[in-house]
Amino acid sequence: MYSKRSKILKGMSGMKQYFFYLLLGGLFACGEESKTVSKPTNEVKTAKEIVVQEFQEILDSAQVKGAILVYSQGKETFYSNDFRWSRTGKLPASTFKIPNSMIALETGVVKSDTVVFKWNGTPRSLPVWEQDLNLKEAFHFSCVPCYQEVARNVGAKRMNQYLQKFNYENMVVDTTTIDMFWLTGASRITPFQQIDFLHRFYNSKLSISKRTETLIRKLMIIEENEGYRISGKTGWSISGDQNNGWFVGYIRNKEDVFFFATNIEPEPTFEMKNFPEIRKTVTYAVLRQMGIIP
Repeated sequence: MYSKRSKILKGMSGMKQYFFYLLLGGLFACGEESKTVSKPTNEVKTAKEIVVQEFQEILDSAQVKGAILVYSQGKETFYSNDFRWSRTGKLPASTFKIPNSMIALETGVVKSDTVVFKWNGTPRSLPVWEQDLNLKEAFHFSCVPCYQEVARNVGAKRMNQYLQKFNYENMVVDTTTIDMFWLTGASRITPFQQIDFLHRFYNSKLSISKRTETLIRKLMIIEENEGYRISGKTGWSISGDQNNGWFVGYIRNKEDVFFFATNIEPEPTFEMKNFPEIRKTVTYAVLRQMGIIP
């Protein structure tokens, strides 16, 4: 099993261009997007908002549209190219794996981060999903079938209870949508709400156990070095013929903690094979432009 995993890991960079097929055949939603306005917590509701034109230039040069929202905890300030977009709701897609993982651990549906999701041999959309995966691997490989299994085992009643407990609003969850509500349908979250949720998590303001908090913090780490640590999750949904991509998370450097929520859609001229990478590329470009990372 470990040799197979090594081969898959080595092949990930070449496989990214085929990530368009990540989403299952049912990952299509109809209807107009919700114009949800976020409700910040007391810690951020009075924060200043500064428009940064350079963010827009980064998106324009990448041939994508959307918003990059950054919140400086130390300066209590939001920065974005488009605050209207930042208050517009989109499907959470795989960014929902963050609260889904918390709920799985809190309910005991997943006992620990070492629990293994067994692959039953049924063909899946990505080769990297066609193996047994522990929680960390399922999270970082964004294994849709693994997290659908988690959601079904949690059930609609408990899922709604925890979403209410987390103030994770505007999710539409019942027995018919339990394993797809973050991927299709009427569920919506805004970039402001993404940052609000992450801000409360980072500052231990969610009603979860210390054990769950510690495991999720470890789970979310993407990159760590002497200068900074960045944690987060990407997401991708398709509504009709419109692709929508996320990269949300937080970064701590030696001076401050910054929370970010990037939400983008491709322009007609965009080369879709690059969509998996572009969500992180534009975010890292903004973090460099702000001097948060070198």
